[in-house]
Amino acid sequence: MYSKKVLVGFVAAAITLGSAGALAQDRYDDPRYDAPRYDDRYEGRYDDGGAYDYAKVVDVEPLTSRVRVSTPQRECWDETRYDRGSQYGGHGPQVAGTTLLGAAIGAAIGHQQGMRRYGAVSSPQPYTVQRCETRYHDEYQERVDGYRVTYVYHGRRQVTELPYRPGDRIRVRVDVSPAE
Repeated sequence: MYSKKVLVGFVAAAITLGSAGALAQDRYDDPRYDAPRYDDRYEGRYDDGGAYDYAKVVDVEPLTSRVRVSTPQRECWDETRYDRGSQYGGHGPQVAGTTLLGAAIGAAIGHQQGMRRYGAVSSPQPYTVQRCETRYHDEYQERVDGYRVTYVYHGRRQVTELPYRPGDRIRVRVDVSPAE
């Protein structure tokens, strides 16, 4: 039952999107964009009292900068190390006395116990240790910061910078003031 509801929902969404696309009208098909002279029938008036129109875009050039991107990467490798191979298996004798005689007696007892516990003196034994660290790898990329846009409005060529890539037309503000 749930899968039928989902299927019906997808079908309804597809029909809605299809009909919206069929009914959509390209705003650039409007003859006002190709009007040879300014006509106040096509101006948009907004709260700021300005008038707006559309101009034809003739060139778009990306404005880029080169940036460094540091990517952390964990790198691991194996290292061969050697144990100390001491007669105490890497554990030194502990001396508890303060006199020379106490130290000598303790050393003798520790040596005998070490021999019983860890065996005879052995040569250093190799073993492998995995080491890892994070290293940063730098890469340089070109990033688009904006666009230098050349447009024509009533025969005049103008250049501006925009933070986005415009289409075939851009909206321009029309400012008319009396000449004195």
